[in-house]
Amino acid sequence: MTGAAFLDPDEPGWTRPAPTPGERRADLILAAALFVGSILSLMLYTVAGFYDDPADLGVSILALAFITLPLAWRRVRPATVALVLSAAFIVIGQLHVSELLFCNIALFLALYSVGAWMSDRRRAFIVRIVIVFAMLVWLLISMFLATTDPDAMPGFSRAGLFSPLVAYLLIQILTNILYFGAAWFFGNRAWDGAKERAVLEQRTALLDRERIRSARQAVSLERLRIARELHDVVAHHVSVMGVQAGAARTVLDLDPAAARAALGVVEDNARSAIDELRGILGTLREPDAEAESAAETESEAASTVSVDRLPELCEASSQSGVPTRFETIGEPRPLPKLVSLTVYRVVQEGLTNARKYGGPDTRADVRLRYLDDAVEIEITNSGSLAVASPTRRRGARTGTGLGHVGMQERVRATGGTLELGPRPRGGYLVRARIPVSLDDRLPGPNDSHERMVST
Repeated sequence: MTGAAFLDPDEPGWTRPAPTPGERRADLILAAALFVGSILSLMLYTVAGFYDDPADLGVSILALAFITLPLAWRRVRPATVALVLSAAFIVIGQLHVSELLFCNIALFLALYSVGAWMSDRRRAFIVRIVIVFAMLVWLLISMFLATTDPDAMPGFSRAGLFSPLVAYLLIQILTNILYFGAAWFFGNRAWDGAKERAVLEQRTALLDRERIRSARQAVSLERLRIARELHDVVAHHVSVMGVQAGAARTVLDLDPAAARAALGVVEDNARSAIDELRGILGTLREPDAEAESAAETESEAASTVSVDRLPELCEASSQSGVPTRFETIGEPRPLPKLVSLTVYRVVQEGLTNARKYGGPDTRADVRLRYLDDAVEIEITNSGSLAVASPTRRRGARTGTGLGHVGMQERVRATGGTLELGPRPRGGYLVRARIPVSLDDRLPGPNDSHERMVST
């Protein structure tokens, strides 16, 4: 679309963009060509003796200039051009200027331009009605004079009800109806076509902007996914390694066996961190076309991480200095990969925060509940600190809060809810409830089975 900004094409107040410099040059060339062609036609009509008393040559050329040259502004001032050409057309007829071909072409283009380019549609309608009415009155007057003047049109017989003269006059009426009707119709069609093109171009522009926005959102979501994965992997394993390395350093001289065991935990966590990082980096090298969605990519990135490994996670938490008890309530059933991964990561982050901020006497409880239409995971700790939160704890090392943000993003992405906050009796609570479709359940009895794993 060219020209200045304009309204939505679907709105009533839409205006057609102003003509381009190329279109205005084309109109100038068209007006000059019609003027030259009308002069040549004038010479031919004069030689043919179309009128017995033709107008003077200078007057005729001046009249032809008035009916052709204004077309150079037909897109800029369509109403003015149409009115000027209509007046010039009547003058040419009254003066008996010996030219009818290019005059009719010029008047047709003027009426067409009113319908095709005039933004005020009500005014365009009025202008054309005025011109058509004036032409009709002039035609009727001319026909009346022709039928009442015995010397007029001597070549046509007047005898009979449907005489040759009457037939000629009817042909004139029909020709004028088709002439003005065609100019009106094609002008409106040109306006509607321009409006449809504007709608199409605007929708194309909107689709392009939406595509760019979607691409940016996809990049942002991918960055968030990678950030969550890296935070969960690094924060968990590095925190365990830090605790165990500190313990090994403390007991290295007094209890070498305990120091070796702590260093073994450090080694195991380092290997686990490397394996999970390799999985994340592997997904980054896959083409986008091979991943159906971000959720599937995320679940595939950690296909070995699921609720089935929660007991191992709790056992590792106990070995790293935070005694952790794991409990399953309800009938276990397979969960979607994304849900299973989300549950694991929430527990992992909850235990990491308990280990980092809960104090030396912290104990943790992890409860996994299988409900009818959801799965609920709850992590509580009984740390000596009133609030075991990385963002609200006083007088101690504080974190960035990215873990909480990551948990919220994960749970929100699965349509679940997350509850975070200190418990009235001390410690901290993390509870996530994630909906699970009933179609994902395996057939079985009501949820009544309870399994306890103490670590």
